[in-house]
Amino acid sequence: MKTQKKPWKKMLALMVAMAFVVAACGDDGGEGGSETCDELDDVRVQLQWVAQSQFAGYFVANDLGFYEDECLNVEILEGAVEIVPQTVLATGGAEFGLAWVPKALVSREQGADIVNIAQVFERSGTLEVSFADSGIQTPADWAGKTVGNWGFGNEYELTAAIELFDVDDVELVGQNFDMLALLNGELDAAEAMIYNEYAQLLEAENPDTGELYQPDDFNIIDFNDVGTAMLQDAVWVNADWIAEEGNEDIAVRFLKATFRGWIHCLDNFDECVEVVLNNGSTLGESHQAWQLNEILGLIFPAGNGIGVMNESLWDQTVEVATGQIEELQGVEISGDAYRTDLAQQAVDALREDGLDVEGESYEPRDIELRLGGE
Repeated sequence: MKTQKKPWKKMLALMVAMAFVVAACGDDGGEGGSETCDELDDVRVQLQWVAQSQFAGYFVANDLGFYEDECLNVEILEGAVEIVPQTVLATGGAEFGLAWVPKALVSREQGADIVNIAQVFERSGTLEVSFADSGIQTPADWAGKTVGNWGFGNEYELTAAIELFDVDDVELVGQNFDMLALLNGELDAAEAMIYNEYAQLLEAENPDTGELYQPDDFNIIDFNDVGTAMLQDAVWVNADWIAEEGNEDIAVRFLKATFRGWIHCLDNFDECVEVVLNNGSTLGESHQAWQLNEILGLIFPAGNGIGVMNESLWDQTVEVATGQIEELQGVEISGDAYRTDLAQQAVDALREDGLDVEGESYEPRDIELRLGGE
């Protein structure tokens, strides 16, 4: 004779089955987490370069389970000299890609139908650096000087400043992605990112003192102050991909987890540096700490919330780009080059969770660099 399960036993069996599903797909992740899911959506994000603190938010979101909390399985693709994230997006090699706005605008003009869905960096990190005794304090002082730049689309803030200040008789010279030409006296001024090459100067030994160089040994020209700064690291997607059903939801979840990663670093700085180092960074601990400190300063404070476009800075970027970049001269940049709705949804959700989406708690740290950035 067959026996029937009693109702309470059926309910217990159902609860146990549900518990296994929750265990398999992750819980709500605590602060900032989302509801459970039946399966994870696989996506890829293409970085601009190798593992370093410039991308800490993505590594932190991955390693600490923030992506999984949003039902995502994210593969982080490191960059290299020959890898152009815009091309990777256009050819379907990744769902998300990081790129500077002016470079991406050129790619759009060349046929890559990509869209900026989150402007993570609100400020430019580009500097022009000279020795303090060079007399170079403003762009006007470049007159008669040898001024270095990297090319490859990194030079337009500089050339716009030369035009803005009507600088004559300046010799523009291509430089390597290091500061040796400045240190060796081959250049009067050199291009540097505040989070990378500028730190390389401060990690080098001053032969006159036997100690590391100090900030007061140099003059810096910050293009944010000059007025020719251009927006840099942003999250881009392929327009066809984002138009497919369900992908806007995936994008919001990706942005929410990524923004959560960056916000986490505000109050968990050392942990975030360690995450970057554990992901294979070839640069030393003090260099990565410096880099994260400066990167956070490019993101926060975020006036509209992290990743939500500052329209006036977009307009400034477009003005400089269309005035300086040959491929964009005379081009009218269409309004669909960026959208704010997806980032806004992510920010709103994080704000409801009590997270500091504007970065009001951000305070720059004093980082002690060591020789060679170790």
